[in-house]
Amino acid sequence: MARNLLAPFATGFALAMLAAVPASSQSALGGMNTNAPVDVAADRIEVQDRADRAIFSGNVQVRQGNLSLDAARITVAYTGSVTGGVEVQRLDASGGVFVRSPSETARGQFAVYDLNRRLITLVGGVELNQGGNIIRGGRLVIDLDSGRAVIDGRSQGGDGLVTQGTPSGRVTGRFTVPQRGN
Repeated sequence: MARNLLAPFATGFALAMLAAVPASSQSALGGMNTNAPVDVAADRIEVQDRADRAIFSGNVQVRQGNLSLDAARITVAYTGSVTGGVEVQRLDASGGVFVRSPSETARGQFAVYDLNRRLITLVGGVELNQGGNIIRGGRLVIDLDSGRAVIDGRSQGGDGLVTQGTPSGRVTGRFTVPQRGN
């Protein structure tokens, strides 16, 4: 039974995670080819079929085309579909989450991808890099429908725990400027 579940699940999981931003978008972490094959590697997978959940743990690596996501652990919440496959609802990544495209990188301690609301949220010491530009904060929220990305200085988890992204609790950034002759 696990064999039948894992094949569509792994494909659905990876496509859902990596199809976050359209290839034509210039928003944070854009520029991916969602038609490329998906590769997932982890030290362990545990399928909790009755709880509609699967947990990838131990050096989890997800690759699709030129986009990658690395984390210590990814929990995937899914529901069964009428056709017998799985429908991924939410992905929770923890343990040094690192997302990389050719032009940007983002990192944080935790990430949540809500597929129904089309939101990706990174929390805990968030850093977004594009070229020489760096923005740091406590929480990064990317709305995949609008392409809008918002960084807050502090983040608050569902348990009420407030974490600070920077020592001041504020958003900080450093931006490159064009070099001009004097």
